Parts: sequence; structure tokens; C-alpha cells
Amino acid sequence: MRPLNRITPSAPVTAFQTYRIISPPDRSVRSACEEVGCAAWLHGWETKVDEHTPLGQAQAAYIRQQSGRTFRELRAVEGLTVFRFTSRQRCFAEHRTRPEIYSVRGGDWRQDLGVLRHHQRGADWVEDFATHQDRLADQQRKG
Repeated sequence: MRPLNRITPSAPVTAFQTYRIISPPDRSVRSACEEVGCAAWLHGWETKVDEHTPLGQAQAAYIRQQSGRTFRELRAVEGLTVFRFTSRQRCFAEHRTRPEIYSVRGGDWRQDLGVLRHHQRGADWVEDFATHQDRLADQQRKG
């Protein structure tokens, strides 16, 4: 690994903020279809069930009585029941993602001055970062 070649800043460490996104490597969380870009959530999907079998009967009963999802029921030529689910509802898969921690810390690479704030959503972190960049640009224009 090449050593880092860093220029020492002219301002004190207290004049800096460090924006970081950290994803713990050993953890995953259950995620909503919308968060992971699930195609079934976005476009809807079909589930074909053979109700001539005990498994198919149980699946059809679950879909009709317990799933809580919106669907249309059709009969296929092959003797199968087709459940056509509308878009923008949770699919039957369990999606998992790694959580991300959106932090803003005081200081820079020379010294960590502690957490200033944690954001719950990436969009909030991006907005904070953009506001900070605008503030720096304004200060630079003013001299």
C-alpha cells in the first residue's frame, strides 16, 4: 500500500469538519422493497400456484386470506391460478442490506474532535454537506 501524501492544512484542526459514511461489515438489516429498488415493488409481479397440490392450496389460501396485498386472480390454461399483484406494495421476498452510518465529525485527518451529529437518512447527510460547502464558498467569495 502506498503511503498517503497529505499537505498539511494552513487552518487549525478545529476549523474542519469530516463527513463520513460508515457501513459496519458484520451487520445486515431487513430493508423495505422501495429502499433496495425491488423490481416486483416497482412494476408488480405474478405468482402462479397449482391448487391441485396441498402446497398450492396452502399458498393460495395465504395469498387470499392473510397476505394483505392487492391482487387480481386469474385462471391459467395449464390449470394454475395466477395472482397478479399491483405495484408499490411489499413483495414476498425478505430484502437485507448493510446499514450505513452518516456522521459529521469535528476535525480532520490530524485529529478527531468527536461526533458533531449523526443523520438518520442519507438525503439529510447530503443536504448538510451541500449547505456546508455553500457556506465555505460564500466565505471564500467574501475573502
